[in-house]
Amino acid sequence: MSLLEENQPTDLEQIIGLSRRGFISAGALCGAAMFLGGGLLSRSALATGVMNANSTLLGFDSISAATADTITLPPGYRSSVLISWGQPLQTGGPAFDPSGNGTASAQEVQFGDNNDGMSLFAFADDPNRALMAINNEYTNYRYLYPHGGSPASAQEVHKAQATEGVSVIEIQRKGDGWQFVQGSPFNRRIHANTPIRLSGPAAGHALLRTQADSSGTRALGTFQNCANGKTPWGTYLTCEENFTDCFGSSDPKQTFDAAQKRYGAVGASKEINWHQHDPRFDLAVNPNELNRHGWVVEIDPFDPLSTPVKRTALGRFKHENAALAETGDGHAVVYMGDDERGEFIYKFISRDKINHQNPKANRDLLDHGTLYVARFDGGDSNPDRPKGHGQWIELTHGKNGVDTGNGFASQAEVLIHARMAASVVGATRMDRPEWIVVSPKDGQVYCTLTNNAKRGEDGQPVGGPNPREKNVYGQILRWKTRNGDHGADTFDWDLFVVAGNPTVHASQPKGGSANITPQNMFNSPDGMGFDDAGRLWILTDGDYSNAGDFAGMGNNQMLCADPASGEIRRFMVGPVGCEVTGISFSPDHKTLFVGIQHPGENGGSTFPENQPNAKPRSSVVAISREDGGIVGA
Repeated sequence: MSLLEENQPTDLEQIIGLSRRGFISAGALCGAAMFLGGGLLSRSALATGVMNANSTLLGFDSISAATADTITLPPGYRSSVLISWGQPLQTGGPAFDPSGNGTASAQEVQFGDNNDGMSLFAFADDPNRALMAINNEYTNYRYLYPHGGSPASAQEVHKAQATEGVSVIEIQRKGDGWQFVQGSPFNRRIHANTPIRLSGPAAGHALLRTQADSSGTRALGTFQNCANGKTPWGTYLTCEENFTDCFGSSDPKQTFDAAQKRYGAVGASKEINWHQHDPRFDLAVNPNELNRHGWVVEIDPFDPLSTPVKRTALGRFKHENAALAETGDGHAVVYMGDDERGEFIYKFISRDKINHQNPKANRDLLDHGTLYVARFDGGDSNPDRPKGHGQWIELTHGKNGVDTGNGFASQAEVLIHARMAASVVGATRMDRPEWIVVSPKDGQVYCTLTNNAKRGEDGQPVGGPNPREKNVYGQILRWKTRNGDHGADTFDWDLFVVAGNPTVHASQPKGGSANITPQNMFNSPDGMGFDDAGRLWILTDGDYSNAGDFAGMGNNQMLCADPASGEIRRFMVGPVGCEVTGISFSPDHKTLFVGIQHPGENGGSTFPENQPNAKPRSSVVAISREDGGIVGA
């Protein structure tokens, strides 16, 4: 979502036949010695053009910022649109209606709106076929309806709900590119009214029961789906982020309890207004419906008849994404961020080990395990690149003060109110933790802290991994687990990059760290992804005004970094008004798929058609080299 909103919105291994090689074991982490080593290149060296010769990992020259309503790439690269909002998934399905008069039933069988995180799942027996699971986060009413305003009926609310959730599509390689396969039996929409099962420790709890579901185990829908995760057993994890924005109350005198307030419940909704025409989202009628959302949802992309599952053991909060790793002794690890100002970073470790020989044996692996939250120390006094230590604090009922005396009657309540449990144990309030990714080379973990204009207020101290007051630019945090094991309860952290504008601000804090230059500056890092070679791809969702603190930055963009040297180069600039979000690669890494969300959210764009008066449409774009080589190399 927009930078101005309080709540904004990894590709691991090819899944079929995946081996243990794809997950980081203790022995594979010996390369982590580079952590905090080999200091970043000086800004003066980078700014003089020496950057083109510094990194052997980055095989392209940094491009200039741009404000054009198109995809801008380095010389030798090309892009094409894979799929756009409203495209029918089945042969003969209803076509996209640019007038806004399309129906809810049509949208339920079309590609969803505002695509975000995504993962690619290759077929084991055919390298030219793959499935993609793609989040559809929210919708833009100015383009969804002919009147361009809030929904005016139950049918219009149903249409909005049908735009969100997840789209699963098949793609095939045709010649030197990839194409969407319309009519594939794998093509599927999962939206805000799709039946979904609740599982894990919180399933069935009284706080999850409603009049429509007295069992507390059968929910309807997933929505506000931001980023994602991909498991080594071949399933997709979609993350429910700003779910509370969809709720409101018909009772003007309604009051909210502490938990509802902590998760952002308000009577007037937040411009979404589903509650006015759908009583399921009216907190005066169905207060527990709120608790049935804000989870990580597991989907089997290869079984279009399967029921998605909300995994409550991973905790309830405004999930950004879910990054998979593995402990040294074989347990699954899920790193997660809670994308709101002053919220936390979490880690889940499964009770049981991953069965790499039998993927189906892992289907309930995420129902049992331990949830932790991160606490960071204040770090050292290095103003350019702080570093320090941290620990994971267990969120288990009866431990660390998470008990009945502090308002938690059971582990189910700890998970339903994970934010409040994290506060009880003294976790560190962060600058909006968004995407988390794990390096395939050395196991280091990276997290985008996108921005926090309230840092320094409301009990959010300045320091440690959150070094700037009223942080409008954001930073990328990095940590290395102790002894190279994701199961360890301690870690060392540093800031890989502190974004800023060295053209407007000559020095820290607003100038940014030494690896930020006039040639690569950006704000609000959001999405991230690693390729197999270890290049770190950074996607932004920031202020694209190109003025004031953001002068010279242009539209939102995608950059590529060398984790060893810290060098960052701008690779792509998106069209007007968009967020660049969601990233995945073809199995041979010769095609990069990236999402263009809400082009022209405030007008001014006709992407991707680029024809007069065309309606802008969120899309997935395929990027490749003209010579057929590996992207970024």
